[in-house]
Amino acid sequence: MSQRIQFQRPDGASVSGHLAEAAEPLGAVVVIQEWWGVNDQIRGVAERFASAGFTALVPDLYRGKSTVEAEEAEHLKGDLDFADAAAQDIRGALLHLKALGLGSGKVGITGYCMGGALTWLAAQQSPEADAAVVWYGMPPLKAIDAARLKLPVQAHWATQDEFFAIDQVDALEARLKEAGASYEGHRYLARHAFANETAQGAGRIPQTQYDAAWAQQAWDRAMRFFGQHLG
Repeated sequence: MSQRIQFQRPDGASVSGHLAEAAEPLGAVVVIQEWWGVNDQIRGVAERFASAGFTALVPDLYRGKSTVEAEEAEHLKGDLDFADAAAQDIRGALLHLKALGLGSGKVGITGYCMGGALTWLAAQQSPEADAAVVWYGMPPLKAIDAARLKLPVQAHWATQDEFFAIDQVDALEARLKEAGASYEGHRYLARHAFANETAQGAGRIPQTQYDAAWAQQAWDRAMRFFGQHLG
């Protein structure tokens, strides 16, 4: 069952989100949108998590706005306060799910592209989180304090990604290793957004390309990871 809900941020403000409920939840996951907003595709991702046994909540970071145009998405992303979104909207969604006490009571964070970058920020600001899975996204390296990552993190990277170059990933992984972070990284011979089924056909952004085989392998790895740490 899916529905739009309201939940509270740590500062007391109210924000909406899309909740997809698992019939018999093992745990729960906060799912963070791409730069397009909370659209049918990301709602479908939440419902896929629910079908796999993890109740999922997508916080509406753009406050009801979404787009299919890259230029407008760039404006929406540019107007977003990333620090506030990570510390308030995403952590608020996490705390809301924690309070529900679903299954094991454990809650993870996952996000795609822009949502992947926000996953890193939220993971180091949310001590209540139990695990995180990042999909091809990261903030500027200086924004990641690896010593504050106290939870296990899995990440999926595309070696042909033009938005998040693989040499940036190399630098990030070196920092995580130096800090002794619990980290598991996977690389795919793919382009950006390889797990987004809408990134195909004439309407896709040229730098993106869905790859069904890699998407399935990454999903299976994410499910095993969340099963291990949230179940």
